[in-house]
Amino acid sequence: MSGAWNAWSWDTDPEAVRRDVAVAHERFTDSGRVSGPVRPVVGDSWLRSALHGVDPDTTLPRVELTGPTLYDYRDAHPLAFVMPLLRHLLVDTAPGPQIVAVGDASGRLLWVEGDRGLRRRAEAMCFVEGADWHERSVGTNAPGVALALDHEVQVFASEHFARGVQHWSCSAAPLHDPDTGALLGVLDLTGDSHLASPQALALARTAATAAEMELRALRISGRLPTPRRPPRDGAAPPDPGEGGGPPAPRESAGGARLRVLGRDSARITLDGRSRDLSIRHSEILLLLARSPRGLTGDALGARLHERDASPVTVRAEMSRLRRLLGPGLLASRPYRLCRPLATDIDEVRRHLSEGSYRRALESYAGPVLPRSEAPGVAEARGELQAEVCEVLGAGAAPDVLMDWAEHPEWRDDPRVLAAVLPALAPGSPRHAALRGRLRWLGD
Repeated sequence: MSGAWNAWSWDTDPEAVRRDVAVAHERFTDSGRVSGPVRPVVGDSWLRSALHGVDPDTTLPRVELTGPTLYDYRDAHPLAFVMPLLRHLLVDTAPGPQIVAVGDASGRLLWVEGDRGLRRRAEAMCFVEGADWHERSVGTNAPGVALALDHEVQVFASEHFARGVQHWSCSAAPLHDPDTGALLGVLDLTGDSHLASPQALALARTAATAAEMELRALRISGRLPTPRRPPRDGAAPPDPGEGGGPPAPRESAGGARLRVLGRDSARITLDGRSRDLSIRHSEILLLLARSPRGLTGDALGARLHERDASPVTVRAEMSRLRRLLGPGLLASRPYRLCRPLATDIDEVRRHLSEGSYRRALESYAGPVLPRSEAPGVAEARGELQAEVCEVLGAGAAPDVLMDWAEHPEWRDDPRVLAAVLPALAPGSPRHAALRGRLRWLGD
C-alpha cells in the first residue's frame, strides 16, 4: 500500500497499480464517482479537476508566456537565483533520464531542462516553458497538485486526469521563500515510471529544501535582495479578465509586516528579519494594528479576553513583547504602535478594492489566527470573511469563485459556498456539486 503522497512503495508492483487506477479512472469519467484503489489525494484532485471543467480527452495546457515576456519574467523571479544549484543537483548528476521543471506559484513553467529525448517527447503534451500546468487548468498532475495543496506529491501514469499525460509520471515539491513563507513556485521531476518511486519524491523534496536554504544563504551574504512580495502579485502579467492594478510596492528594508492569515500564530518581519510569535503576542500586535490611535490597558484586555484580562496581565505581556521586539515599535499610555505595521489582511483588502479578485484569493491564505479565541481577533476574522464573501460573490468570475470554493481552507465553509452558488448556472454540474456539499454541511 502506498503512502498518502507516494504513488507506490518498493514492495508494490507498479504495473498492477497502473492497471487498477486506469480502470478506476474510466469509471470516474463515466460516473463522476471515485472507486477502487485510488489514493485520496488523487481522487480528490480528480473531483476538483472535473469541477474546474477540465476535459480528460482534449485538455492541453495554455502557453501563457513566450519570448521576451517569458525571459524577462523568469530573469526577475527569485527562483532564478537557485537554478544553478538545481541544475547541478538534478541535471548534471541525474541518476537517469528525467526532465527538471521549475514553475511559478501560478503553475506556469519557467524552466524545463534535462534529457533532450524526453523533452522532445514532452512537447507533444505541451510540457514546455511558459505553459500553465496548474491543476485547475489541466487537471491532476504533480506540479499542479503540489501547488494546490502546498505539499510534495507524486502522480503516477493513469493517476493523471488528462489521458494524454498518462504515459508520464512525476514527483513535485513546492518552493517557498525561506524568510516570508510565501509560495514561490514548484520543482518537478518528470519522466518514466521510475520518477514515481519513493526515491524520486525524496529527491524532489530534498532538492526543494536545498533551494530554499540557498535563497537564505544568498540573502545573508548580501548577494540577493530583500524578499519581494510574492511574484504572482505583480511581476507576472495579470490574469485574463482581472483588473490587474499596479505592481505592489516593494517593502523597504525597514518595513514592518505582520502575517496572520491561516497561521496559528503570527510572523512579524522587522528590518528584514522575521520571527514567529506566541499566540498572545500575535493577538496583541494585530489588535494594535487595527487601532492606530492606541488602546488603554482596559480596552486591550477586553479585546484579549471575554472576561477582561487584568491591567497587570496586559502590562506584563507588553513588557515581554518589548523585550522580544526591541525599542521603537511599541509605546504606552495608551498602548500603540510607533510605526506602521502592514498586515496580510491589508493586502487582501487592497486587492479587493482594485478588483484583483484572484490575487485577493491567493493572498487570503486562511482565517485570521484561527486558533485564537480573543474577542477582538474573532471580530477581525468574521469581518474580513464577510467582506471577502460579499465582494467576491458580487464581482469575481466563475473560475475564480470555483478556485475559492475548492481551496483547502474554505471548501467546507458554508458562507463561501453560499457566496459562490449564485454565480454558477443552476443546471450545471458545478452548481449541483456545491449545492450537495452545502446540504451535507447542514445549510
